[in-house]
Amino acid sequence: MNILAICGSLRARSTNLAVLEAAKLLAPADMQITIFGGLAALPHFNPDLDTEDPPETVRSLREAIGRADGLIICSPEYARGVAGVTKNALDWLVSSFEFPAKPIAVINASQRSTHADAALRLTLETMSARLIKEASITMPLLGRGLDAAGIAADEELSTQLRQALAQVQHVVAAPTDAPRHSPI
Repeated sequence: MNILAICGSLRARSTNLAVLEAAKLLAPADMQITIFGGLAALPHFNPDLDTEDPPETVRSLREAIGRADGLIICSPEYARGVAGVTKNALDWLVSSFEFPAKPIAVINASQRSTHADAALRLTLETMSARLIKEASITMPLLGRGLDAAGIAADEELSTQLRQALAQVQHVVAAPTDAPRHSPI
């Protein structure tokens, strides 16, 4: 099972990235989690460039999503909203055929980041994602300064993350009759 993880923070020592790296450490044996590293290279969304031949970085994102059985998105909140790099990546996916009906878990790394979490979920639902509500969790990491190993070693946090990953595994492995939507 191939899961693509998208970190909405560009910080090298981001808590959001640490969550995704911890997910890789805790993933079930049949789940391969790959963290997409190209968000910083995506150009600003421009509908004039969203053609049959989009920029290479956009094509790379779309191809990675096409290969994935599901997605995990972990993104911070900035100024009560979704991080700009996350929203920019999603804007590039609106007209793609790879994204609709893709199972997605949203992991929120801060119990205070409620506005961005709600906005991200609304955006994903608007884009016809298959939001896995049972796997979309908020982890109480604000101010804890944990890296991936620290998150994986913490009994409460690792249990929460393992349970979310098990839900992703369950949804992705289950047959679905969900129609593939055509691009908007």
